[in-house]
Amino acid sequence: MTPRRQQLLATAERFCGAFVQRESIDTILSFFSSTQEVRIIEHGEPLLAPFLGKWFNGLSGVQAYFEMIGSLLSWDDIRFSEFVIDEELGKVAVKGGGQFTWKSTGDSWKESFAYVLDFDEEGMITQYQVWADSGAAYLARIGKLKGFKGD
Repeated sequence: MTPRRQQLLATAERFCGAFVQRESIDTILSFFSSTQEVRIIEHGEPLLAPFLGKWFNGLSGVQAYFEMIGSLLSWDDIRFSEFVIDEELGKVAVKGGGQFTWKSTGDSWKESFAYVLDFDEEGMITQYQVWADSGAAYLARIGKLKGFKGD
């Protein structure tokens, strides 16, 4: 494995680990570039949840995204697998899964999700994209998920 490939994989694994361990915002921010513009998007219909379908730009946007996620959701049993590295483009795609709970309603769901992380030349994240189960998040947000799951 080339040094660049090793660096991308190691940084992606450490970043994912920081999410699993609910590390501090400062720790999360330390993975993002301070020399290039950074941004986050969690793809989905913005009407379904406040963190969906809009770009969070700059380090202040990254901080706002993770603070919002932490205030609305809790998560357990998160695991990551199938890291795919594109050394030439400086991207890492990864599959994740676990259980999420919408804090205000207590509704929980298990989901699989995917990240794509873009990196600068120094190996810092410049773009973080998430694809997840926005339908389950919406139903949990409005307290209706249990009815659909047969709970």
